[in-house]
Amino acid sequence: MPAQEHPPIRQLSASDLEALLTSGAAIELVDVRTEHERAIAVIPGSRLLDQAYHDALLLRDRDTALVFQCHHGIRSQHAAEYFQRKGFRNLSNLQGGIDAWSVFVDTSVPRY
Repeated sequence: MPAQEHPPIRQLSASDLEALLTSGAAIELVDVRTEHERAIAVIPGSRLLDQAYHDALLLRDRDTALVFQCHHGIRSQHAAEYFQRKGFRNLSNLQGGIDAWSVFVDTSVPRY
């Protein structure tokens, strides 16, 4: 059986992400939504994946811990898979996206 080419992308619950952020772990929280969506709701500490941030991430060590989030977890999973193809090994996706964050972690974050 051939060796697995890429480590799996971890699926984090909103509470898992909250624990990770609270622990002070060195992670990059990457928001793959649009600027319009970020104007409605945002997870503190996240950064919009614009072209400049994308290009900067590609220069990072491939063991950098990247956690991707979007509205419901679909676009962020695709973004994690993209960075996996670029050789990154420490990738996570926020299951349920910012919507789950709003429901389970921080109800002050608006749902849309």
